[in-house]
Amino acid sequence: MSVVAEIQQLRKGPKGERRKHKDNKPGHLFLLPWTIGLFGITLFPMAASLYLAFTDYNLLQTPEWIGMENITRMIGDDRLHNSIQVTFTYVLVGVPIQLAVSLAIAMLLDRGMRALPFYRSVFYLPSMLGSSVAIAVLWRQIFGHSGLINQVLEMVGIEGRGWVSSPDTALSTLIILHVWTFGAPMVIFLAGLRQIPDMYYEAAAIDGANRFKQFFSITIPLLTPIIFFNLVLQLIGAFQNFTQAFVVSGGTGGPADSTLFYTLYLYQQGFNRFDMGYASAMAWLLVLIISAITVINFWLSKYWVHYDD
Repeated sequence: MSVVAEIQQLRKGPKGERRKHKDNKPGHLFLLPWTIGLFGITLFPMAASLYLAFTDYNLLQTPEWIGMENITRMIGDDRLHNSIQVTFTYVLVGVPIQLAVSLAIAMLLDRGMRALPFYRSVFYLPSMLGSSVAIAVLWRQIFGHSGLINQVLEMVGIEGRGWVSSPDTALSTLIILHVWTFGAPMVIFLAGLRQIPDMYYEAAAIDGANRFKQFFSITIPLLTPIIFFNLVLQLIGAFQNFTQAFVVSGGTGGPADSTLFYTLYLYQQGFNRFDMGYASAMAWLLVLIISAITVINFWLSKYWVHYDD
């Protein structure tokens, strides 16, 4: 290449770069609403709450910097400790049962029954409605002292009780409600089951493996990435659960704080007592708890999640 050609090539370079950047302008324009939302609705409020976590702020006065006092206060807050215990009980009991039920329903639908799209939509519906206020109100009525559950028990000669008004059973009703919203993980499980080749089951059947052995030797190992995906999502969602406990308990977390979820106690501190500094510190503690559990799950996944490679 001659010197003149090299000079012309160098002259074309910046123009090409300018033309390339000009072509990217429509893409940047379409990304602008998302970028504004990222900084205005997510990152900036997170940074503000992190600052407020070290202040005394009641929404009416200027935040006053108090350092680590909110952290020290959390260490000695018995209701906070109880809310953590209630939340962990809800998560550790409800999530595994929900995943087991969703997998069982997915395997039932995977057999190729008639009107499969209809049943799939019907089973998915609770996931769309389960977090609504209307379903929570309905749930409180069903498990009330004169609700549907007690009416059915009365028909068979069993005396019912106030399920949502008893500290021994109130949390169990919320766990049942959480299990009932199995639609979303069920659909994901169903998609994963459809990806398992039939030849594996055919070969296992020829070797004399029954359905029980096929389930634990073929289905579960090949489905572990889907199980892990659903597990992480459901754990994160369960820790953030709020609506059901708020509506069923009337916003108190009762009876006797048996349904005082961590998010509900956070709401009480922030919007009932207007202690936004303490509520912000609680919010960041929840972020740390969820992050730690997620990291632990990813670390443990290398021991039980099997990928094709």
